[in-house]
Amino acid sequence: MSRIALITDTTGDLPESTIQKYNIHVLPFRIIYKDREYKDKYEITPEQVYGNLEKEVPTSSFPALEDMENLFSKLEKEGYTHVIAVVLSSGLSGIYNGMKVASENFPNLTTHICDSQSISLGEGALAEEVAKLIADGKDFDYIVNEIPSIKKRIHLFFVVGTLEYLKRGGRIGKVSGTIAEMLNIKPIISVDNEDGKYFTYDKVRGRKQSLSRLVEIGTKFLDEKKCRIYIMHGDSEADSKKVFEILKQHPNAAESVLVGCISPVSGVHSGPGLVGLVVVELS
Repeated sequence: MSRIALITDTTGDLPESTIQKYNIHVLPFRIIYKDREYKDKYEITPEQVYGNLEKEVPTSSFPALEDMENLFSKLEKEGYTHVIAVVLSSGLSGIYNGMKVASENFPNLTTHICDSQSISLGEGALAEEVAKLIADGKDFDYIVNEIPSIKKRIHLFFVVGTLEYLKRGGRIGKVSGTIAEMLNIKPIISVDNEDGKYFTYDKVRGRKQSLSRLVEIGTKFLDEKKCRIYIMHGDSEADSKKVFEILKQHPNAAESVLVGCISPVSGVHSGPGLVGLVVVELS
């Protein structure tokens, strides 16, 4: 009899309750300072990263190959026959290729590595939908075939307090980012579902307008059909709650989840002030 294990990584920002409920295996990214290194979420908190940004901006790395191989080995010993891994966008990280390499060392496990082409709860929501299918007893091939249609129902948008950190990480054009900062332009950023890279979905002027635009985007989806809504933040709890309180009242908000702070590694690249929205259209 087949047994399917589900793997994701810490950038997916899944609540601990969801991880426990569905027995999801989570690989930690790495936070790297000049003289020390931490496992994302396990050995360092988002608050610690934000609190230290003025002193030092760390770099990050995808999970060590050893961590990946140890997890595959553990799953094999526990009697799993199949593995589905939902990971951070290949347009933003090398984890997808790393997992491909690691999985090839375990031929007894039938493995599908899924490039989420997203981040945070865009990735996490996809993992949760896969987890539900596993819990419902769907077989491996059925779930793998369903993933593309699930991805089309998940939409991620976010605003940041400053473009400085996205510029540092090469996630946004340095020139366009600098001009935008000078004009107080606040881009609404999304992830392209073709290449899994950030793009500017819209532009508004000022912080207040950017948060209002997030609400408008969420409302537009909710006006059309029932959706699950996730709100997350990066050192911007009060603003995230404002957005959450408005959207959760919509009659088509079938479920609204205020997730809390994004992973430390995501915070390194987005900086303080992020408010994110993920909309999952219910089929």
